[in-house]
Amino acid sequence: MAALWSRKREAAADEALIRSLYEEHGRALLAYATRLTGDRAAAEDVVQETLVRAWRHPDALVNGKGSVRGWLLTVARNIVTDRFRAKAARPREVAETPASVPPVQHDHADSVVDSMVVLAALDRLSPDHRDVLMEIYFRGRSVTEAAEALGVPPGTVKSRSHYALRALRETFVGQQVALKGVAG
Repeated sequence: MAALWSRKREAAADEALIRSLYEEHGRALLAYATRLTGDRAAAEDVVQETLVRAWRHPDALVNGKGSVRGWLLTVARNIVTDRFRAKAARPREVAETPASVPPVQHDHADSVVDSMVVLAALDRLSPDHRDVLMEIYFRGRSVTEAAEALGVPPGTVKSRSHYALRALRETFVGQQVALKGVAG
């Protein structure tokens, strides 16, 4: 029973200490915190947190090392600094609106797969047809330039490119039919 009575007395003494701290230093603490934060509501939170820390560490207030106000102002400054650093470490939160749609990064996997499919289809073509397509589409040469590079007449380049593209188209249509059969 005596322990309970002792704890009640200590709690009352702690409450009286915090109340007297607030009465004596509260206005200066609030003004200082408001100047540091630029926001009255945030400054009130800082003052409250400062007083909670004073309540948790009453020995720091009565140890005779420096002034109580100096300790309180230092604690308040440290709380503001900690909050600023924590806020800087997190990305700023913004409400998502139709006007502020986040940028979507496209997955390049589809283009890689497409390239692999095209290369596999090119491997199925005859060397003459493949060479013509490589010259015209991959190297960007005109029919005349491709004919000179391959050593064939321009008409042959046109004919081979026509039949090569038709063979590729048939390959891709065949793959789509096969995929529909697997998926269906």
